[in-house]
Amino acid sequence: MRSLLCPAVCLLALPLSPALAQGDPSAVVESTGDFLIVGAGLASMPDYEGSDERRIMPVPGAIGQVGGIKFFYLGDRISVDLLAEKPGARWDVQLGPVASVGFNRARVGDVADPRIKALGGLGYAVELGGYVGLARTGVITSAYDQLSVTVSYRRDVAGAHGGGLLMPTVNYMTPLSRKALVLVFAQATHADQRYNERTYGVDAAQSAASGLPVYRARAGWKSVSAGVGGDLSLTGDLTSGLSLIGGVMYARLLGSAAESPATSIAGQRDQWFAGLGLAYAF
Repeated sequence: MRSLLCPAVCLLALPLSPALAQGDPSAVVESTGDFLIVGAGLASMPDYEGSDERRIMPVPGAIGQVGGIKFFYLGDRISVDLLAEKPGARWDVQLGPVASVGFNRARVGDVADPRIKALGGLGYAVELGGYVGLARTGVITSAYDQLSVTVSYRRDVAGAHGGGLLMPTVNYMTPLSRKALVLVFAQATHADQRYNERTYGVDAAQSAASGLPVYRARAGWKSVSAGVGGDLSLTGDLTSGLSLIGGVMYARLLGSAAESPATSIAGQRDQWFAGLGLAYAF
């Protein structure tokens, strides 16, 4: 029996919800051996955290398994589950590394609000870390649905923000048939003082340039989010062929992420994401 990571994850795991890129939200179907799923689509999302402006961007992704070791790639992040799942096992322990590139306000040249432009770009963060998780197959609806809980931690090593992010996540997947499945998830993100001060703080120089008040950010939970996605096979079934994938996600900014002048000026504590695309399973 093989665990197929749901291709809809590629459009659910958007910038405010990296959790799905380090967990194992999988669709379990009858099959064996190595596999590869590649996908691409378009996603609509806020221009930056807290923005009321939106942008459309391409989202490539790939999920695979080689020798029992799973990997997940999504646009700006990649993770690997180093613990091979035992054939027929209902419990799956997950452990592995995670790498990501942070794009939130990395460049502000295209931002419409001149006050945000005056704050300056944050630069591109290179976040490295790892995750641990536990998944159970055969939980509620059938022998093939799956519930998983993961906790991940990533820290910037490029000096963009220099901080760390802790993210607990709960995922639930249930196949509706051999041609369709649904995935739902919930996640929270905790940011340390260094991350929040660099990302949401406004120092004296930035205040003078932008007209925004000086603000000192604090460590704490920066967001909670939840989403739903689907995968509908167009040819073959979920184990092979072409699929239509899509998802929507809601995130609520909290703490310094919501109170900072860098985000509250747009008044958008509620953030929405949506994506649609195609995936092919080999």
